[in-house]
Amino acid sequence: MLFAAGFGTRMGALTADRPKPMVPVSGRPLIDHAVSLAHAAGIRRVVANTHYKAEILAPHLADLGVVESREEPRILDTGGGLKHARPLLGRGPVFTLNSDAVFRGPNPLTTLADHWRDGMAALLLVVPLDRAHGRDAPGDFALTDGTLARGGAMVFTGAQIIDPSILESHADPVFSLSEVWTDLALAGALHGVVHDGDWADVGHPDGIARAEALIADV
Repeated sequence: MLFAAGFGTRMGALTADRPKPMVPVSGRPLIDHAVSLAHAAGIRRVVANTHYKAEILAPHLADLGVVESREEPRILDTGGGLKHARPLLGRGPVFTLNSDAVFRGPNPLTTLADHWRDGMAALLLVVPLDRAHGRDAPGDFALTDGTLARGGAMVFTGAQIIDPSILESHADPVFSLSEVWTDLALAGALHGVVHDGDWADVGHPDGIARAEALIADV
């Protein structure tokens, strides 16, 4: 599941005439980098949610062989978007990936697959702050023996495996996965693994240059 429905407000003028996943990085739309990671990890069923300027993104997704999950009339946030897309994703745990990030190093989805264990509810890929390029905010989590707690020097990279059945208890169609993670963390059931490489936040214009530098240095 690729998250591609957002308004891209941090991108400013760059998203005035296009959705953020279509902003070019190293000559390719951001969404293409995410789809390439999925295909390189052997994932063939890829779904992306759309909302803002969906009429521009949808034909491009079709060309990539990605199934569209259109959110109308309102955007559903990450949790609601994933729950809405469940019929398109099939049964069982799913990978999710934000479309506004670039990675250097091992394929993040392969790393997650290697560390996923039966019985997990969610496994998040994190990176230390010193390898989180374009990240100006503090970290998101602390990682101890494979378990995540809120607060700490680890940054969520936007890549995870999650069992979407845990979303069924949310009656409101609009909700964030962050709420789900908080509940799991309080129960000691939120798992994490460190990305053995670098990560760039491409959710804002300054992140584009940082991401392109990472790609050029591969």
